[in-house]
Amino acid sequence: MNIQVKYIILYLTLTLTFAACQNDDAIQVDIDQELRVLLAETSPNASMANYIFPTQYQFLPQDPNNLLNEQKIALGKLLFHETAFAQENLFQNTAGTYSCATCHHVKAGFSSGNVQGIGEGGIGFGERGEGRLPDELLDPIVLDVQPNRSPTVLNSVYHEVMLWNGQFGSTGLNANTQDRWFVDTPMEVNFLGFQGMESQAISAIEVHRLKFDEELVTELGYKTLFDLAFPEIDESERYNDTIAGLAMAAFERTIVASEAPFQRWLKGQRSAMSMEEKEGALLFFGKAGCVYCHNGPSLANMEFSALGFNDFDEEEVFHLPAVNTAVKGRASFTGDDDDLYKFKVPQLYNLADNPFYGHGASFRSIRAVLEYKNSAIAENPIVDPSYLDSRFQPLELSEEELDALEAFLTYALYDPNLDRYVPEEVLSGSCFPNADPLSQLQLGCN
Repeated sequence: MNIQVKYIILYLTLTLTFAACQNDDAIQVDIDQELRVLLAETSPNASMANYIFPTQYQFLPQDPNNLLNEQKIALGKLLFHETAFAQENLFQNTAGTYSCATCHHVKAGFSSGNVQGIGEGGIGFGERGEGRLPDELLDPIVLDVQPNRSPTVLNSVYHEVMLWNGQFGSTGLNANTQDRWFVDTPMEVNFLGFQGMESQAISAIEVHRLKFDEELVTELGYKTLFDLAFPEIDESERYNDTIAGLAMAAFERTIVASEAPFQRWLKGQRSAMSMEEKEGALLFFGKAGCVYCHNGPSLANMEFSALGFNDFDEEEVFHLPAVNTAVKGRASFTGDDDDLYKFKVPQLYNLADNPFYGHGASFRSIRAVLEYKNSAIAENPIVDPSYLDSRFQPLELSEEELDALEAFLTYALYDPNLDRYVPEEVLSGSCFPNADPLSQLQLGCN
């Protein structure tokens, strides 16, 4: 081959490569523009900005009765992870061994990392919380466990009422439900007049056997931080469960997945998502219709829906109440038969951090959930078809489309830097999120 032919081949190769790159760029531009249009069309305010998380706490939703400030958020961050306030323990030798972060820790995307989260009565942690199990020496009847999977607190700032049945919160969907705020039950907290985040945090302190009073707050070195965070509260009322709950709720409101690729794409970084992820986004906001239930920044509207997911497998979990009203969903709070088997639509970020999906942890992969919704065949035999959401219909997606949708949910909605919401240490110096001997060994902080 002579030199002239070689140059011709090289020229043609470079020309074709350049043309291919230009074509790829054109495809990228086309799909980006298509996605921008689709996001605007599905947004209630006709702008894709509806899906963006603010990067400054001042622009996050707030409870007007618990306005955010830096000192309150900083205090809440510590209290949320502090094990030393676990002082209302029912068992011997469990004081100071658990925290709010025990069932809502960063390794599991601020959920529990196992099928049924355990506060007091659990031991161990494992790698991502999957190794926390009941202490076999303790009575399982009084384990601190819940009848549904521990929901994440990630992006929950966009939920005005809290828990799978929405029982916490005195405003929004829970306005005029005072007849359900039974005295001497956790729902009594709603009479304080706060939104769901604050109500749940305050109630959780008692439910999960924590304790905040002036003596303990002072002993552990938190008194000055309470003073800085709540200067408007009289000192005689400043150091207690309610105020601690308000601080933790303030912190929880700031836990948002703002560094996920989809968020970066929304802010103009065209290369933040792969082509497959963008194709999945087009399906999510278009053909698959996911957006009709998963809208807003957290991709979770404030609705409750019956999709026939199974409840907890009694053989798999550690303990359930003899009469488990939680299986009724929203109706377990409202008492309304129209709400039977309806559970709160969950947020969709960092799903890959926790391998349990659905209120009963009945799915073990994102793909399994997608295949379930694609076929639209209810798995729970107690849920009569008449209760199912009318939108629960076969999606008729191909395997390739399911691949793209899975890629969007798995990677584009994954914030890799949630550690920014975890303190380097807590004031007591204790191990966290758990401080039982086995957890200390597994966490490397004994």
